[in-house]
Formats: sequence, structure tokens, C-alpha cells
Amino acid sequence: MSQENPNIGNLSLNNAPASQNEAADQFVESVSAAIPPGMQRNQQMSADEILKEMNRVPLFMTSLDETDGDGGDNTMLEAIKALAYEGTKAEVAENFRQQGNEAAREKLWKDAREFYTKGIQALRGQVKTTEAEDDPSLKVVELDEEAETKKERSIEEACLSNRALCNLEMKNYGSCNRDCAAALSINPRNLKAWYRAASACLALDKLPEALDACASGLQFDASNAALRSLQTSIEARRDHLAGVEASRREREERVRSEAATLKKALRERGVVVRETASPPEMEDARIQLEDPSEAGSEVRFPVLFLYPLHAQTDFIKAVGEAESVGQHLEYILPLPWDEKGEYRVEDVECYMETSSGGLIKVGKKLPLIKSLASGKVEVVDGLVRVFVVPKARAAEWIEEFKKRRGKQ
Repeated sequence: MSQENPNIGNLSLNNAPASQNEAADQFVESVSAAIPPGMQRNQQMSADEILKEMNRVPLFMTSLDETDGDGGDNTMLEAIKALAYEGTKAEVAENFRQQGNEAAREKLWKDAREFYTKGIQALRGQVKTTEAEDDPSLKVVELDEEAETKKERSIEEACLSNRALCNLEMKNYGSCNRDCAAALSINPRNLKAWYRAASACLALDKLPEALDACASGLQFDASNAALRSLQTSIEARRDHLAGVEASRREREERVRSEAATLKKALRERGVVVRETASPPEMEDARIQLEDPSEAGSEVRFPVLFLYPLHAQTDFIKAVGEAESVGQHLEYILPLPWDEKGEYRVEDVECYMETSSGGLIKVGKKLPLIKSLASGKVEVVDGLVRVFVVPKARAAEWIEEFKKRRGKQ
């Protein structure tokens, strides 16, 4: 066995002499005294409390915490925010412009717009900047007022033009145009402002204004490719809309002409028509001419066959004026719900209501136009109504019809 080295061993405070325990206590006290008070406080905090505390330090922030944890201001954050407004108006505005440019490169349009707005506000004195004269201990630097003013106008122009881009991308076209107008009031030769104003007008289909903006920009640079390309797009849109408008006017004129021709055709045939406030839904069915432009061509009518004794109907979209109701009853009858076999062509009678509220019998072989042109019938809401009843029950139904109409 190897001999133990008397100089190496384990320190046991419990078994050590009193003098050794006192030395250890002094060592712990000296170490504790060397730890800064802030770190001693952190040793007594939980992990969640430490993370919350770190979030108040701008370098480690994952969310904005503007307090010091005790209801006061976060002095570190306030100091950093104050730096943003340190310097002359031009320097502050330029700082915001650069931040706006960085956000715009990332297509963070809302953030970029905010930075440009702050830059504009700084130039217009709408935010406080820290000037040298506010602090007597700072050295006052004499500025060339003319050069400074020129610099400020240049930065303001850039902020306005760039904010116009943000508004354009965010589809705030009115705001875009206002920013462009403000930028152009500073520098009428700002081609980007003319381009963005034209783009906003195009998006709003304000084509004359869009073309005017392009022309205004091109007068300063006739070969500008972006403006020329946009001008071509605007002209194409103008031509397209002109074509759509011409087609609409042509269609409306055709509808008016066809309506006048149909009205003439019905008048010449002696057909009386009347419209009510609640016409029935007939989809595309309507009174129409075979040739809409020729009053002498065949007129076709939507016809509704009603079976009032059984509360049933059949709808025919187009019945020619020379056709008879019997021709259509030939393929409609017999009816699937007619269990008693009462509805056969030879066993039914047809009626139309007169304009005075009475009834007129319709010959099953008579051309439809003969019944409509009798002077007693009117076509209501473009629909011809024909009542079909079994002969054996016709008198019964007529009496009931008169009672409902108050004829007895």
C-alpha cells in the first residue's frame, strides 16, 4: 500500500478544530462580500423572475416592457429611445429615413411607413429633438442655415416619396397620392413620386389623372423606362374600359330597340299587356319575337296551364302565336296525378280570364293570337294563363270562380 501524503486530505468542517471553522466562515463571508448586490439579488430569484427581469434590458427584450418592474419607467429603454432624437432635425430625420429604408427592403411596409412618418415629423418640429443649446455643457456647433435647410428639404422629399411607396403597397391610394403631391411640391422633378402617383391613380381607374402624372414625369426624362411602361399599361386599361363602355351602350341600345319593336308588334296584333308591381319569377322566359329586330316575325308567349280543381300547373316557356293550346295539351295530357282519368284532350275545356274579371272560353284548336287579340283578354306580367277543367265539372268551377270574384 502506498503511504498517504500528509499534505493532501479532505476538509471536514464538522470535525475540524474551532480555528479551522472560523477560517471557513471568514472565507464564505469574503466571497459573499465580493458578489455585487445585483447578483446577490438574482441568486434569490426564480428562473421565471430572472427572465422577466432580463426582458426589461433592451439587449435581451423579446417583448416591449416599458416599466422597471415597480411601476416606474424603464430608464435603459428610455435612454435608448432618446438617442433616436439626438442631433439636428436633419440628423434625426435621416436616422428615421434609414430605418424606414431597411424595413422597406424587408417589405415591412407598415413599419417602414412609421419610420418615414417620424422622419417627417422631426423635420416639421412635431417631435422634440435634443439640441446643443438645451445643454450648456455641450459645445455649440455653428450650422450653415441654408445648407441645413436644403438638407432638410431633401430628406423630407425622400421620406414623403418613400412613404408614398408604403401606402401604394398597402393599397392606401389616397394617402399615396397626397404624399406624392407633397414630395412634388418640394421637387417637381421627382420621377419616383410621379410614377407612384400614376400607379395609385391607375389602381383607382382614374386614368386621365394617371396619364397626366406619367406625362408630367416624362417631360423631365422622356426615356424613363418605368414611366413609359406604366404609361403603356394605363393606355391599355383605358382602351379596354372604352371597349367595355361601348359594348354596354350598344347592348342597352339594342335592348331599347328590341323592346320598342316588340311593343309595336303587340300593338299591331291588338294584344293588350299590363305590368304589376309583383311579377312572377320566370327565369329567361318572356314574350319575344322570333327575330327581335322585325315586328312582323312570329311572337312567342310564355303560357301557364292551370288545373284549378286540383291546384296543379304546367309551364310552357314559348308558345308561338299561331299555335293552339290544344297542340300543347296533346303532349301534356294525360296527367300523372289524374287518378280518375278526367284530363284527356277531348274531355277538358279551356278558359282565360278577361280584363274585367270574367272568363272567356278558349277554343282548343284556335290559334293563340286569336284569343289574345279578341279585345277581352290582357296578358299580365308577360304571362298567358289558361285554366283547364274537365267538361263534366266546368259549370261547377265557373260558379265557384264567379263567387270568388264577387260576380254573384
